[in-house]
Amino acid sequence: MRFRSLNTAARALAALGAALALTAAGPAAPARAATGPLPDLNITGTYVTGVSSGGFMATQLQVAYSATFDGAGIVAAGPYDCGQGHVIEFVTCDLGLGVHGLEQQAEDWASQGRIDPVSNLRGKPVYTYHGYLDPVVNPLVSRAGVDFYVHFGADVAYHDWDPAGHSWPTPDGVVPCALTLPPFLNNCHDDPEREMLTAWLGGVAPRNTGAPKGTLTYFDQNAYAPGGSARALSMDSTGQLYVPPACADGAPCKLVVALHGCLSAQQLLGTAFAEKGNLDTYADTNHLVVLYPQAVSSVWQPVNPQGCWDWFGYTGSDYAVRSAPQMTAIVTMVHALGG
Repeated sequence: MRFRSLNTAARALAALGAALALTAAGPAAPARAATGPLPDLNITGTYVTGVSSGGFMATQLQVAYSATFDGAGIVAAGPYDCGQGHVIEFVTCDLGLGVHGLEQQAEDWASQGRIDPVSNLRGKPVYTYHGYLDPVVNPLVSRAGVDFYVHFGADVAYHDWDPAGHSWPTPDGVVPCALTLPPFLNNCHDDPEREMLTAWLGGVAPRNTGAPKGTLTYFDQNAYAPGGSARALSMDSTGQLYVPPACADGAPCKLVVALHGCLSAQQLLGTAFAEKGNLDTYADTNHLVVLYPQAVSSVWQPVNPQGCWDWFGYTGSDYAVRSAPQMTAIVTMVHALGG
Protein backbone atom coordinates (compact mmCIF):
# COMPACT_ATOMS: atom_id res chain seq x y z
CA MET A 1 0.00 0.00 0.00
CA ARG A 2 1.29 3.44 -0.94
CA PHE A 3 -0.08 6.90 -0.17
CA ARG A 4 1.12 10.01 -1.95
CA SER A 5 -0.02 13.51 -0.99
CA LEU A 6 1.50 16.78 -2.21
CA ASN A 7 0.86 20.29 -0.88
CA THR A 8 -2.18 19.27 1.19
CA ALA A 9 -4.42 22.32 1.33
CA ALA A 10 -5.94 23.60 4.54
CA ARG A 11 -8.81 25.88 3.60
CA ALA A 12 -11.73 27.33 5.52
CA LEU A 13 -15.04 25.43 5.44
CA ALA A 14 -17.43 26.38 2.64
CA ALA A 15 -21.21 26.26 2.85
CA LEU A 16 -22.98 23.48 1.00
CA GLY A 17 -25.59 25.97 -0.06
CA ALA A 18 -23.10 27.68 -2.36
CA ALA A 19 -23.43 24.75 -4.74
CA LEU A 20 -27.12 24.18 -4.27
CA ALA A 21 -27.78 27.73 -5.44
CA LEU A 22 -26.11 27.12 -8.80
CA THR A 23 -28.21 26.68 -11.93
CA ALA A 24 -27.02 25.49 -15.29
CA ALA A 25 -26.75 28.11 -18.02
CA GLY A 26 -28.47 27.87 -21.36
CA PRO A 27 -31.37 25.75 -22.61
CA ALA A 28 -31.71 22.11 -21.73
CA ALA A 29 -30.17 19.71 -24.23
CA PRO A 30 -32.70 16.99 -25.09
CA ALA A 31 -31.52 13.40 -25.08
CA ARG A 32 -31.40 11.79 -28.52
CA ALA A 33 -33.29 8.69 -29.40
CA ALA A 34 -31.52 5.52 -28.36
CA THR A 35 -29.62 3.75 -31.11
CA GLY A 36 -30.06 0.33 -29.54
CA PRO A 37 -28.46 -1.82 -26.87
CA LEU A 38 -24.84 -1.70 -25.80
CA PRO A 39 -22.38 -3.66 -27.94
CA ASP A 40 -20.58 -6.75 -26.65
CA LEU A 41 -16.89 -5.76 -26.68
CA ASN A 42 -13.59 -7.38 -25.70
CA ILE A 43 -13.19 -5.71 -22.30
CA THR A 44 -10.14 -6.73 -20.27
CA GLY A 45 -10.48 -4.41 -17.26
CA THR A 46 -13.01 -2.00 -15.78
CA TYR A 47 -12.48 1.32 -13.98
CA VAL A 48 -14.84 3.95 -12.62
CA THR A 49 -14.51 7.68 -12.14
CA GLY A 50 -16.80 10.61 -11.42
CA VAL A 51 -17.10 14.15 -10.14
CA SER A 52 -19.19 15.53 -7.27
CA SER A 53 -22.22 13.25 -6.85
CA GLY A 54 -20.63 11.13 -9.59
CA GLY A 55 -17.48 10.98 -7.48
CA PHE A 56 -19.42 9.70 -4.49
CA MET A 57 -21.17 7.20 -6.78
CA ALA A 58 -17.80 6.09 -8.17
CA THR A 59 -16.67 5.35 -4.61
CA GLN A 60 -19.88 3.43 -3.94
CA LEU A 61 -19.38 1.35 -7.07
CA GLN A 62 -15.71 0.65 -6.33
CA VAL A 63 -16.46 -0.45 -2.76
CA ALA A 64 -19.76 -2.29 -3.26
CA TYR A 65 -18.56 -4.00 -6.46
CA SER A 66 -14.85 -4.27 -5.72
CA ALA A 67 -14.66 -7.56 -7.61
CA THR A 68 -15.87 -5.79 -10.78
CA PHE A 69 -13.91 -2.53 -10.74
CA ASP A 70 -10.13 -2.60 -11.00
CA GLY A 71 -9.61 1.03 -9.92
CA ALA A 72 -11.35 4.31 -9.24
CA GLY A 73 -10.91 8.03 -9.83
CA ILE A 74 -12.65 10.24 -7.27
CA VAL A 75 -12.99 13.93 -8.15
CA ALA A 76 -14.47 16.52 -5.74
CA ALA A 77 -15.99 13.90 -3.47
CA GLY A 78 -15.37 11.95 -0.28
CA PRO A 79 -15.59 8.55 1.45
CA TYR A 80 -17.94 5.65 0.90
CA ASP A 81 -21.52 6.27 2.11
CA CYS A 82 -20.67 9.81 3.18
CA GLY A 83 -24.38 10.75 2.97
CA GLN A 84 -25.37 8.06 5.50
CA GLY A 85 -28.93 7.86 4.16
CA HIS A 86 -29.75 11.58 4.41
CA VAL A 87 -28.22 14.62 2.77
CA ILE A 88 -28.09 16.36 6.17
CA GLU A 89 -25.55 13.80 7.32
CA PHE A 90 -23.20 15.15 4.66
CA VAL A 91 -22.59 18.13 6.97
CA THR A 92 -20.94 15.79 9.47
CA CYS A 93 -19.07 13.92 6.79
CA ASP A 94 -18.00 17.21 5.20
CA LEU A 95 -16.19 18.06 8.42
CA GLY A 96 -14.11 14.94 7.93
CA LEU A 97 -15.74 13.24 10.89
CA GLY A 98 -16.88 9.65 11.21
CA VAL A 99 -14.56 7.98 8.71
CA HIS A 100 -13.73 5.21 11.18
CA GLY A 101 -17.43 4.48 11.52
CA LEU A 102 -17.73 4.31 7.72
CA GLU A 103 -14.82 1.89 7.59
CA GLN A 104 -16.46 -0.34 10.21
CA GLN A 105 -19.77 -0.15 8.37
CA ALA A 106 -18.11 -1.30 5.15
CA GLU A 107 -16.52 -4.23 6.98
CA ASP A 108 -19.87 -5.18 8.51
CA TRP A 109 -21.71 -4.96 5.21
CA ALA A 110 -19.03 -7.06 3.52
CA SER A 111 -19.33 -9.74 6.20
CA GLN A 112 -23.11 -9.74 5.62
CA GLY A 113 -22.66 -10.10 1.86
CA ARG A 114 -24.28 -6.75 1.12
CA ILE A 115 -21.12 -5.54 -0.64
CA ASP A 116 -18.10 -7.37 -2.06
CA PRO A 117 -15.25 -8.27 0.33
CA VAL A 118 -13.30 -5.17 1.33
CA SER A 119 -10.13 -7.24 0.97
CA ASN A 120 -10.58 -6.76 -2.79
CA LEU A 121 -9.57 -3.11 -2.35
CA ARG A 122 -6.03 -3.98 -1.27
CA GLY A 123 -3.52 -2.85 -3.87
CA LYS A 124 -6.12 -1.43 -6.25
CA PRO A 125 -5.26 2.00 -7.72
CA VAL A 126 -7.38 4.93 -6.55
CA TYR A 127 -6.77 8.45 -7.86
CA THR A 128 -8.31 11.29 -5.85
CA TYR A 129 -8.50 14.91 -6.98
CA HIS A 130 -9.57 17.89 -4.87
CA GLY A 131 -9.28 21.58 -5.70
CA TYR A 132 -8.52 23.70 -2.67
CA LEU A 133 -10.95 26.43 -3.79
CA ASP A 134 -13.84 23.97 -3.94
CA PRO A 135 -16.79 25.69 -2.15
CA VAL A 136 -18.83 22.48 -1.87
CA VAL A 137 -16.53 19.66 -0.72
CA ASN A 138 -13.94 20.86 1.74
CA PRO A 139 -10.45 19.35 2.08
CA LEU A 140 -11.39 17.42 5.20
CA VAL A 141 -14.00 15.27 3.47
CA SER A 142 -11.71 14.68 0.49
CA ARG A 143 -8.95 13.60 2.85
CA ALA A 144 -11.44 11.38 4.71
CA GLY A 145 -12.07 9.62 1.39
CA VAL A 146 -8.33 9.11 0.97
CA ASP A 147 -8.06 7.79 4.52
CA PHE A 148 -10.91 5.35 3.88
CA TYR A 149 -9.11 3.79 0.93
CA VAL A 150 -5.74 3.78 2.70
CA HIS A 151 -7.36 1.92 5.60
CA PHE A 152 -8.24 -0.92 3.25
CA GLY A 153 -4.82 -1.01 1.60
CA ALA A 154 -5.60 0.65 -1.72
CA ASP A 155 -2.81 2.28 -3.71
CA VAL A 156 -3.87 5.94 -3.42
CA ALA A 157 -2.58 8.90 -5.42
CA TYR A 158 -3.84 12.27 -4.14
CA HIS A 159 -3.79 15.47 -6.23
CA ASP A 160 -4.83 18.32 -3.91
CA TRP A 161 -2.74 21.33 -4.94
CA ASP A 162 -4.74 23.00 -7.72
CA PRO A 163 -6.68 26.23 -6.98
CA ALA A 164 -9.75 24.61 -8.53
CA GLY A 165 -13.42 25.17 -7.86
CA HIS A 166 -16.00 22.39 -7.65
CA SER A 167 -15.50 20.87 -11.07
CA TRP A 168 -14.05 18.23 -13.36
CA PRO A 169 -10.55 19.53 -14.22
CA THR A 170 -9.52 19.08 -17.85
CA PRO A 171 -7.06 20.75 -20.23
CA ASP A 172 -10.05 21.21 -22.56
CA GLY A 173 -12.06 22.98 -19.87
CA VAL A 174 -13.97 26.18 -20.65
CA VAL A 175 -14.20 27.52 -17.06
CA PRO A 176 -11.26 29.24 -15.32
CA CYS A 177 -9.68 26.99 -12.71
CA ALA A 178 -10.83 28.82 -9.58
CA LEU A 179 -14.52 29.19 -10.47
CA THR A 180 -17.52 26.98 -9.77
CA LEU A 181 -19.77 27.53 -12.76
CA PRO A 182 -21.54 25.48 -15.44
CA PRO A 183 -20.50 23.41 -17.28
CA PHE A 184 -18.13 22.60 -14.38
CA LEU A 185 -15.28 21.72 -16.78
CA ASN A 186 -12.33 23.74 -15.47
CA ASN A 187 -8.95 24.34 -17.03
CA CYS A 188 -6.20 24.39 -14.41
CA HIS A 189 -3.41 24.10 -17.00
CA ASP A 190 -2.55 20.53 -16.13
CA ASP A 191 -3.82 17.07 -17.08
CA PRO A 192 -5.41 15.13 -14.20
CA GLU A 193 -6.88 12.56 -16.62
CA ARG A 194 -3.38 11.53 -17.67
CA GLU A 195 -2.42 11.27 -13.99
CA MET A 196 -5.49 9.15 -13.24
CA LEU A 197 -5.03 6.81 -16.18
CA THR A 198 -1.32 6.45 -15.39
CA ALA A 199 -2.19 5.54 -11.80
CA TRP A 200 -4.56 2.88 -13.09
CA LEU A 201 -2.64 1.49 -16.04
CA GLY A 202 1.01 2.27 -15.22
CA GLY A 203 1.42 4.55 -18.24
CA VAL A 204 -0.51 5.91 -21.21
CA ALA A 205 0.21 7.08 -24.74
CA PRO A 206 -0.27 10.81 -25.41
CA ARG A 207 -3.84 11.90 -25.98
CA ASN A 208 -5.38 12.57 -29.36
CA THR A 209 -5.40 16.34 -29.90
CA GLY A 210 -7.03 16.17 -33.32
CA ALA A 211 -10.47 15.16 -34.51
CA PRO A 212 -12.03 12.27 -32.54
CA LYS A 213 -11.30 8.84 -34.00
CA GLY A 214 -14.04 7.05 -32.12
CA THR A 215 -17.80 7.42 -32.13
CA LEU A 216 -20.03 8.79 -29.38
CA THR A 217 -23.43 7.11 -29.51
CA TYR A 218 -26.57 6.91 -27.40
CA PHE A 219 -27.99 3.71 -25.96
CA ASP A 220 -31.18 2.70 -24.17
CA GLN A 221 -30.71 2.85 -20.39
CA ASN A 222 -34.17 1.35 -19.78
CA ALA A 223 -32.81 -2.01 -20.94
CA TYR A 224 -30.43 -2.10 -17.95
CA ALA A 225 -32.57 -0.51 -15.23
CA PRO A 226 -34.22 -2.78 -12.67
CA GLY A 227 -37.90 -2.86 -13.57
CA GLY A 228 -37.20 -1.60 -17.09
CA SER A 229 -37.72 2.10 -16.32
CA ALA A 230 -34.65 4.31 -15.99
CA ARG A 231 -36.84 7.32 -15.19
CA ALA A 232 -38.16 5.53 -12.11
CA LEU A 233 -34.57 5.59 -10.80
CA SER A 234 -33.99 9.25 -11.77
CA MET A 235 -31.89 8.06 -14.71
CA ASP A 236 -32.36 9.33 -18.26
CA SER A 237 -33.84 7.09 -20.94
CA THR A 238 -30.53 7.23 -22.85
CA GLY A 239 -26.87 7.09 -21.91
CA GLN A 240 -23.73 7.79 -23.94
CA LEU A 241 -20.92 5.49 -25.07
CA TYR A 242 -17.59 6.34 -26.75
CA VAL A 243 -15.90 3.54 -28.70
CA PRO A 244 -12.66 3.91 -30.70
CA PRO A 245 -12.50 1.97 -33.99
CA ALA A 246 -10.08 -0.69 -32.73
CA CYS A 247 -12.33 -1.50 -29.77
CA ALA A 248 -15.36 -1.67 -32.04
CA ASP A 249 -13.46 -4.15 -34.22
CA GLY A 250 -12.78 -6.53 -31.32
CA ALA A 251 -9.39 -5.45 -29.98
CA PRO A 252 -8.83 -5.95 -26.23
CA CYS A 253 -9.82 -2.71 -24.51
CA LYS A 254 -10.27 -1.34 -21.01
CA LEU A 255 -13.61 0.16 -19.94
CA VAL A 256 -13.92 3.45 -18.06
CA VAL A 257 -17.26 4.32 -16.47
CA ALA A 258 -17.45 8.13 -16.16
CA LEU A 259 -20.13 9.71 -14.00
CA HIS A 260 -21.14 13.38 -14.31
CA GLY A 261 -21.99 15.54 -11.32
CA CYS A 262 -25.14 17.40 -10.30
CA LEU A 263 -26.47 19.89 -12.86
CA SER A 264 -24.18 18.28 -15.44
CA ALA A 265 -26.16 15.49 -17.13
CA GLN A 266 -27.01 15.48 -20.84
CA GLN A 267 -30.42 16.87 -19.87
CA LEU A 268 -28.66 20.21 -19.28
CA LEU A 269 -25.24 20.00 -20.91
CA GLY A 270 -25.69 17.54 -23.76
CA THR A 271 -22.38 15.90 -24.69
CA ALA A 272 -20.11 18.48 -23.00
CA PHE A 273 -18.71 16.03 -20.41
CA ALA A 274 -17.75 13.52 -23.09
CA GLU A 275 -16.45 16.08 -25.58
CA LYS A 276 -14.36 18.17 -23.18
CA GLY A 277 -13.71 15.82 -20.27
CA ASN A 278 -10.43 14.55 -21.79
CA LEU A 279 -11.26 10.86 -21.49
CA ASP A 280 -12.27 10.25 -25.11
CA THR A 281 -8.97 11.83 -26.21
CA TYR A 282 -7.04 9.17 -24.29
CA ALA A 283 -9.50 6.46 -25.33
CA ASP A 284 -8.46 7.05 -28.96
CA THR A 285 -4.79 6.36 -28.26
CA ASN A 286 -4.96 3.79 -25.47
CA HIS A 287 -7.68 1.25 -26.39
CA LEU A 288 -10.24 2.55 -23.93
CA VAL A 289 -14.03 2.49 -24.11
CA VAL A 290 -15.83 5.19 -22.09
CA LEU A 291 -19.34 4.65 -20.74
CA TYR A 292 -21.27 7.77 -19.69
CA PRO A 293 -24.40 6.74 -17.75
CA GLN A 294 -26.88 9.57 -17.32
CA ALA A 295 -28.93 10.66 -14.34
CA VAL A 296 -31.86 13.05 -14.83
CA SER A 297 -33.66 15.58 -12.66
CA SER A 298 -37.00 14.62 -11.12
CA VAL A 299 -39.40 16.55 -8.91
CA TRP A 300 -41.62 13.59 -8.01
CA GLN A 301 -40.50 10.33 -6.47
CA PRO A 302 -37.62 9.96 -6.46
CA VAL A 303 -37.01 13.63 -5.64
CA ASN A 304 -33.78 14.68 -7.39
CA PRO A 305 -34.20 18.20 -8.79
CA GLN A 306 -30.52 18.68 -9.72
CA GLY A 307 -30.02 15.41 -11.58
CA CYS A 308 -27.48 14.08 -9.07
CA TRP A 309 -26.43 10.48 -8.68
CA ASP A 310 -27.80 8.88 -5.53
CA TRP A 311 -25.12 9.25 -2.86
CA PHE A 312 -27.46 9.84 0.09
CA GLY A 313 -30.55 7.65 -0.40
CA TYR A 314 -33.19 9.30 -2.57
CA THR A 315 -33.82 5.98 -4.36
CA GLY A 316 -34.11 3.99 -1.12
CA SER A 317 -32.19 2.84 1.91
CA ASP A 318 -30.07 0.36 -0.07
CA TYR A 319 -28.51 3.06 -2.30
CA ALA A 320 -24.90 2.23 -1.29
CA VAL A 321 -24.93 -1.59 -1.39
CA ARG A 322 -24.97 -4.12 -4.22
CA SER A 323 -28.78 -4.07 -4.45
CA ALA A 324 -28.87 -0.29 -5.04
CA PRO A 325 -31.04 0.30 -8.13
CA GLN A 326 -28.78 2.86 -9.82
CA MET A 327 -25.63 0.86 -9.15
CA THR A 328 -27.35 -2.32 -10.33
CA ALA A 329 -28.23 -0.56 -13.59
CA ILE A 330 -24.67 0.66 -14.13
CA VAL A 331 -23.09 -2.70 -13.35
CA THR A 332 -25.56 -4.40 -15.70
CA MET A 333 -24.33 -1.98 -18.41
CA VAL A 334 -20.75 -2.93 -17.59
CA HIS A 335 -21.51 -6.63 -17.92
CA ALA A 336 -23.39 -6.05 -21.19
CA LEU A 337 -20.26 -4.42 -22.62
CA GLY A 338 -18.18 -7.42 -21.58
CA GLY A 339 -16.77 -6.08 -18.32
